Parts: sequence; C-alpha cells; structure tokens
Amino acid sequence: MTKNSKNKGKINILLIAAIIGIVIISFSGCINKDKQSSKGEKITITDMVGRTVEVPANADRIVCFGPGTLRLITYLQATDKVVGIEGGFEKESPSGRPYRLAHPELTDLPVIGSAGPSFVPNHEATISVKPDVIFATYIEPRMADDLHEKTGISVVVLSYGQLATFDNEDVFNSLKIAGEITNKEDRAEEVIQFIKNISDDLNDRTKDIADEKKTTVYVGGLGYKGGHGITSTEAGYPPFKSLNAKNVVDELNSDGHVFVDKEKILEWNPDILFIDGGYKLVMDEYHETPEFFNSLKAVQNEEVYGLLPYNFYTTNIDTALADAYYVGKVIYPEEFKDIDPEKKANEIYTFLDGKPVLEEMKNDFEGFKKIDLKK
Repeated sequence: MTKNSKNKGKINILLIAAIIGIVIISFSGCINKDKQSSKGEKITITDMVGRTVEVPANADRIVCFGPGTLRLITYLQATDKVVGIEGGFEKESPSGRPYRLAHPELTDLPVIGSAGPSFVPNHEATISVKPDVIFATYIEPRMADDLHEKTGISVVVLSYGQLATFDNEDVFNSLKIAGEITNKEDRAEEVIQFIKNISDDLNDRTKDIADEKKTTVYVGGLGYKGGHGITSTEAGYPPFKSLNAKNVVDELNSDGHVFVDKEKILEWNPDILFIDGGYKLVMDEYHETPEFFNSLKAVQNEEVYGLLPYNFYTTNIDTALADAYYVGKVIYPEEFKDIDPEKKANEIYTFLDGKPVLEEMKNDFEGFKKIDLKK
C-alpha cells in the first residue's frame, strides 16, 4: 500500500469518527432537553414582588389566592389545572366576574381558603389538593414566604399593578410568568397582543379628535370596597382614558378612585353621564334629591347611560375593554359607526374567558343601555 493510500485511510477513519461524535452529541442534547421537561424537573422564576422561586416545570396542579388571580389563569386557558378555589362567593351571583360565568365547573372544586383582599388560606385544605404551585396576588413577600413555609408548596406572586388598568406591564408580566409555569407561554403572548391591539384600536379611532370637539363625560356609581352612588368616581378612568375622552374628573390631577362633592359635579356639569355598578344606589339618590340630578344637563338632555361594572375582585379586564367600546359608541358615534358594542363585548369575553357571557352580565346590571333616572 502506498503512503498516500495510508493517509487517505486515516482521513476517512477520522471523518467517520467525527460524524459519529456529532450524532452522539446531538442525541445527548435531545436526552438532556427531555430530562429538563420531565415531571421531576424545576425551573426558577422571579415573581412580581422580586422573589426568586423554584417551581416544578410544566405545573399541572395549581391553586389561586387573592383578587384576580384565577382570572389571569382563565385568560391563559388553564382552568383545567386548577384543583381548588377560594370560598366566600357561594351565595353571590358570579355576574360580576365573567370568568366565573364562563366556568361554572370551578365551583365544584374543593375550597382551600376564604376570598378577599386579605385572603385567609386554609393550609391543611390547600395541602390536601396537592398543588404544584400556589399563585397569589396582593400579598407581601413575607406573607408569601410564610405561606410557602406552612404548606411546603411554591408560592408565586402575580400583580395587577397599582391602578389595575387593562393596559399595564404588571398584568402582562404576570401573564408571562404564569404562562411559563403552566406551559402556556404562547397563550400568554396571544392574550397580551389581544389587549394591546384593542388599546391601539381605541386610541387610533380617537387620538386626532380636537379637544374643542369633545363632549365632557363623568362616571358615577363606581364600586370601591363596596357599592356607592353618584359621587364615587375615578380620575384616569381606563375606558375614558383609552378613548382620549374628556373626563371632567381628570382636572383633579390624580389617578384612581375619588369621592367628590355633589356641588363639584354641578360645577363640572358634564355633557354625558355614565353609571357604573351602583345603578340602584344612584336611582335611590335620584328619588331622595331629584333637584340635584335634574340640574345636570346630561339628565335634562337624557344623556345618561349604564355601564357594566368591571371592578369586582379587582379589574375584570374583559369588561373594561367592552365598556370602552360602548362608551366610544356613545360619545364618538361617527368614529365607532362600524362597531356593535354587544357583539364586540361577546368577542372579547369569548377570547379571554371562553364564552360569550354578555347576556348573563346584563341580567344583573343595567349596562349598555340608556337610563331614565325619573322612572
């Protein structure tokens, strides 16, 4: 055999060995990836209060504590992973929470604690349903750590942000965190994009309307730790803000819920009056002090409209979005001439909650209609 033949033989052997090595490495990579996604594996995340938490990869069994936590899980289409729910709402209509209307089966699950802003977990009941992860909102880091210590279950804190609007990064980041843990990352991105697209649509329809052409608006009857009448309102009210509307309360230069004097409402004298969930209380107020209401030009001109309340166990983002389209139709009829608010509402409820629940919502609330306070 010549020297060249020997060299060629060595090269071929080395080439074959290299190919085999590549195949082995690739195969090993697949095995490692499979191991990382197996049931016993963990992932580490940073939750919305800055805690580093180790949780099972692809959690299949979850429970939710605190205002709005279960709502976010519903938006992620992960209710089939929920193995226990908070108690305390059994005797109340679920119409204030569209996600509960869309998923009545959740009420059949074991109760693992009491609902509320200061929720009270039942540690034994929580442990008994064997969740992989506990999701919670409106909870301090030390309380989350305490819940973990007493149950031995990973606790992940989510957030709606300070103002709990439907367009904020806290909600979006919470969806991403919960999506990663429940293997719903793609759905989380879909939900975030859906909300952003609606926000963009509302803004695009109204951003070029000159201030002098805008009617002034006011919303009363807003729920705030209970029901309230006409003086309960909000600066930076999300449905108004998303529409670039002229909310008379915004002159107070503060975002969030406020109680105002009736004299101030008379001073503002808005063109259009909207009533939130406190409709019945406002009706009672009308019969007690009709002279106040009848002094308002919105009442005189029959420009009083009902909205669906979206503040129930924090923000029902779906209802807030639906309200925005209804408000837009009322105050900007030309810009929203292609919109049927009821059809749009059901599109929103179907995408986020899984069912078109508007009719059930309207059964309990005087929403999406003109209101006659004098009746």
